[in-house]
Amino acid sequence: MMQPSVATPTLLREPDALAAFIGESRWGRVLEPAEMHRVLESATARAVPESGYVAHMGEAPTHWFGLMNGVLKMSVTSADGRVSTLSGLATPGWFGEGSLIKREPRRYDIVALRECRIALVPAATFEWLRQNSLPFNHALQHLMNARLAQFIGMLEHGRLLGPDARVARCLASLFDPEQEPAQRLALDVRQAEVALLCGLSRQRVNRALQRLREDGLLELEPRGMTVLNLEGLRAWVGRAE
Repeated sequence: MMQPSVATPTLLREPDALAAFIGESRWGRVLEPAEMHRVLESATARAVPESGYVAHMGEAPTHWFGLMNGVLKMSVTSADGRVSTLSGLATPGWFGEGSLIKREPRRYDIVALRECRIALVPAATFEWLRQNSLPFNHALQHLMNARLAQFIGMLEHGRLLGPDARVARCLASLFDPEQEPAQRLALDVRQAEVALLCGLSRQRVNRALQRLREDGLLELEPRGMTVLNLEGLRAWVGRAE
């Protein structure tokens, strides 16, 4: 079982890349120039090593997070050390707003499955946007509604579908256009990472991916996979086995 490391994230000095990432996000596109300036004045970017923590369960939230690149998992650990993966993120997207809005300790760990670049918007800036920008609130509401639908779908499919369909559902969720539209359908994710996100063995995930490939829904590559038919993949997810 992979145990997250305690390696310290490294501050990145990439103002242009950070500005482009925020500016291209769904919420960044609706900000006024003065609002965007305020965000960029306070935002930072950090590199988190593989198996390192982005955030710890139980800690007070201090930032809103954006995944610039890499693969993350959200997980919880029981008192006896068992780890359960709740969700994953492999496409550009923002997360962690719930703890900021409720002003409560984080309820899960956020762990890098590989080296990641993370954008950080301070809690004070996030709250200022909520208080002053109606378009930002609309974008945030859209994001949270999409995330709710995603988790309801995960619960439904986890109870009703077999392993192959669970893998398909996991892959489809990594291309959720309601959160942050994917720029491409190439997914740089390893089979072992898919196994962690799905809660299945690597061998079982491999069998499921081969079935999806045979159905013409994706193409397997040395460093990941390319989805050939995203709508077909989503439809396949809902097909009875």
